[in-house]
Amino acid sequence: MKVLLVEDSPTLRHTMSKFIEDAGHEVLCAEDGETAMQIVENAPVDIIFMDVQMPGLDGFETTRLIREGMGDFWIPIIFVTGESGDDSYTEGIDAGGDDYLIKPVSGTIVRAKIRAMERIVDMRNQLTRLNRELREVSQRDSLTNLYNRRTFEDKGLEQWRLATRNRDPMTLLLIDIDHFKLYNDTYGHPAGDECIVKVVEVLKACMSRPGDILARFGGEEFVALLPNTPERGAEHIADEIRRTLHELNIRHRTSLSSDRVSVSIGGSIINYTTGTHLNEQIKYADQALYQSKKRGRNCATIRPFRPHRKVFVVDNDESNLANISTALDGHCFLSTCAYQNDCMRKIREFNPDLLLLDIGGPDSPGLQYSRMLKKDLKLAGKPRLFISDLDTDSMHHLVQEEGAAGLLHKPLDSHQLVARVNEFLL
Repeated sequence: MKVLLVEDSPTLRHTMSKFIEDAGHEVLCAEDGETAMQIVENAPVDIIFMDVQMPGLDGFETTRLIREGMGDFWIPIIFVTGESGDDSYTEGIDAGGDDYLIKPVSGTIVRAKIRAMERIVDMRNQLTRLNRELREVSQRDSLTNLYNRRTFEDKGLEQWRLATRNRDPMTLLLIDIDHFKLYNDTYGHPAGDECIVKVVEVLKACMSRPGDILARFGGEEFVALLPNTPERGAEHIADEIRRTLHELNIRHRTSLSSDRVSVSIGGSIINYTTGTHLNEQIKYADQALYQSKKRGRNCATIRPFRPHRKVFVVDNDESNLANISTALDGHCFLSTCAYQNDCMRKIREFNPDLLLLDIGGPDSPGLQYSRMLKKDLKLAGKPRLFISDLDTDSMHHLVQEEGAAGLLHKPLDSHQLVARVNEFLL
């Protein structure tokens, strides 16, 4: 075992180190509480012998800080002190100590204390291992060893947050074994279980990246979350699943879709996860799966997700409209228009959640449209962001005077544009 000895006396430190080494254990030494805390933070330690009286942090305070820093993980701590009073003993136990060793110490007592604590450490390690195995079992489906639905939701949300932070595309697939009840009725439930296991092996072979999450979602239904996977990648994986399963040739004579076991797949492709939620995408993929079943099963329907939140951009600069469209693709449902006679009609029909208006100055058509929007009963409450190549005090004053939500400066930075727009869409 690795034993940490915290002792400010060089003589006692040398003596106790020899006792511990003679017992066959490795010794790490610290002269004070601050050094002890650094060692515990950076190296695995099994037992700590802690001197009580030390300069700076004493043994009690050092123990409190170590216990606080390690949370639920327990290391036995044995105080070494010259005081044998009840008050000192009580304070040590309250501080988080497990045992006391009274100076002067003997090698026999040190070795006995280590053997006793070693048994407790072994029990702790066994309990930790059993808890880890129990946690792993609770996360898995007993037949397939895939994650179960509850674990998928937990781990899926972790990947979802990561994709949101990195602005990565995400694919969600729902996979359903076609006419599986007929398979069970024809071949029996043991054969049905064997069929599920074989299908899972196909799914795992086709989704093997470390970040991919595959789970059993129901009886014969599976769900997969594939980080950083755009539409083309999703279609490729769906085709690979169907092709590999077809070549496996698990006979299914009562299937209404094929002469062998097949699957229907529904997929949702999310270019940006901002503004939507994992559960929403599961529903969207389920709708796509329904379409696959409606088409006769044994096929895949992969649909890019179209956000529900709507943004309308009015600008006479075609290149700027193109840049805005590229930047906001996948973040919202976008419509654009140059300043023209029917622009107000288009805005009313679109009924956006946010408007971006190019404002060239106090006499620009954009400002006139902004004032018309403020008077329109349907659109008056919609937030407006002004776009301008002017960054002057008068423009900022104009934003405040017109009650706009803010000012975006040309040339537009795509990341800043997305961040600003998402403030109003989340």
